[in-house]
Amino acid sequence: MYQVLYRKWRPQKFEDVVGQPQVTKTLQNALKAGRINHAYLFTGSRGTGKTTCAKILAKAVNCLDLQDGDPCGICENCKGIDDGSILDVVEMDAASNRGIDDIRDIIDEAQFRPARAKYRVYIVDEVHMLTEPAFNALLKILEEPPEHVIFILATTEVHKLLPTILSRCQRFDFHRIAPEAITARLNYVVEQEGAVINDDAARLIAALSDGAMRDALSLTDRCLSNSNTITVDVVREAAGLVRKDYLFELASACINKNTAKALEIISRLHAESKDMARLCDELLDHFRSLMMIKATRHPRDMIVMSDEEFEDAQLQSDYLTLGEIVYIMDVLQNSYKRMGKGNSNKTELEMALVKLSAPELEGTNEALTARVSALEKALKSGIAIKQTNEPEEQEVVEDIVEEVMEEEPELIEETAQAPEINVEEELPPPPVEDSPEPISERKTEPKPVKKSSVNVDELYNNAKPFRQWPEVVENIKKYSKYIGSAFSDAKAYVSGDYLLIDTSNDTVFEFMKDSVRRANMRKAVQEITGKTYKLGPYKKPEKKEVKNDPLTDLIADLKSKGIEVGEE
Repeated sequence: MYQVLYRKWRPQKFEDVVGQPQVTKTLQNALKAGRINHAYLFTGSRGTGKTTCAKILAKAVNCLDLQDGDPCGICENCKGIDDGSILDVVEMDAASNRGIDDIRDIIDEAQFRPARAKYRVYIVDEVHMLTEPAFNALLKILEEPPEHVIFILATTEVHKLLPTILSRCQRFDFHRIAPEAITARLNYVVEQEGAVINDDAARLIAALSDGAMRDALSLTDRCLSNSNTITVDVVREAAGLVRKDYLFELASACINKNTAKALEIISRLHAESKDMARLCDELLDHFRSLMMIKATRHPRDMIVMSDEEFEDAQLQSDYLTLGEIVYIMDVLQNSYKRMGKGNSNKTELEMALVKLSAPELEGTNEALTARVSALEKALKSGIAIKQTNEPEEQEVVEDIVEEVMEEEPELIEETAQAPEINVEEELPPPPVEDSPEPISERKTEPKPVKKSSVNVDELYNNAKPFRQWPEVVENIKKYSKYIGSAFSDAKAYVSGDYLLIDTSNDTVFEFMKDSVRRANMRKAVQEITGKTYKLGPYKKPEKKEVKNDPLTDLIADLKSKGIEVGEE
């Protein structure tokens, strides 16, 4: 019969236990010194090695040839305990044997000396599940145990144990195993199984296991059932996770305030039978990664994702302040808590995304704080706040094109991926004041229109739809998935040497200030069209209403009725 990996590769010696040196070294030293206690308490989260260490300890105290604090594994007692022929080592599950009668049976058996081993060992798993009378009965034998009896209690909820129980046990706390230790162990196990696992897949399994080696091996087992080569996609399929692309798209929709796009993605994932609660949890973890990038100096070691995904996450974090990220996480956390208690999980997640993509709908202090934070960010970036009484005709192409895409030909030429092209000089950026006046003190007089060699009206009026834009967007994703995703809902127009992009997301142009990203975008366009374009936003030309002179209309009306009108 096939043996699952977590049982097949269960450590047989203390030195094989991963990630618990504070436990294994102490027990080894105590065994070498002959200091054996009558009661041990192993506590910690699931899958961290409590039962494994309990079984190794049970063998070690009965081993006939102890090897540096570890059981030899080859003596009669070690083999008998492994194959179950020695009945002096008893493992009991307190979750199903939790009554006082079960503990009384142990007390009665404990009065007899072991038949073949040195000690009669009782391993009581999930000991916190015992009833109160059972606890009292156990307490009695722990107070006055026979010299040939050892109790090893294991629990994930130590706070439920009576203080009198805790005071009579030697306590060992098991920590969550570090992702690096889990990754190293998975690489070893998979190699021994004759399979292959890449580093990104091993790190993803380590992250999903949440510090539990048993969970990590169980997930690896499912992956090996699908493929002998474990990749990130294989892990995600085995774990039932959505692809990272969906998470980046959802985060992008929230950042860009694109409610329709967010709801469309949720609908598509729901149709693919994705679990909405799990998706909400993953999206929360995604923004947690953005928070770590924003708040720490060296976030790479704290985030489990591929290098490409980490680069995209860094780009997304540039769009948000720390306050905005915390607000998003708070909304998602509240939505996750409500799931399963009222409406469908899908509805809860949709409501959360609508709040995130339309923050004006949320009137909480956190939402207002996030909006103020975004406003402060805009002011610090030098983005002008539009006044309601400022003439719209002053919004010429220079206001956005060159403010956010100032030309730096020398930087573009130095970019490794940028094509060697002769870029013409574009319009100069508007001057940015070092100390802008407060909004309340700004003068509302219209700013003088900048002189430009470009006829703005002619530029927009001659714009024609750019038919190859979908191909360009797909090509942009080759350089940055996030930028390609941000432009996926946009339209593009061509007017002479200009490629004008029609999108309501002005922050995309702010993001394109970086010379490398700007050069990559030009290259993506050139690879499809064979031509180098200048970049700018598209503004739909407004038709100017021609107002007739009322006096002229009156004269024409009178003449049409046969009335003579004298003109002086």
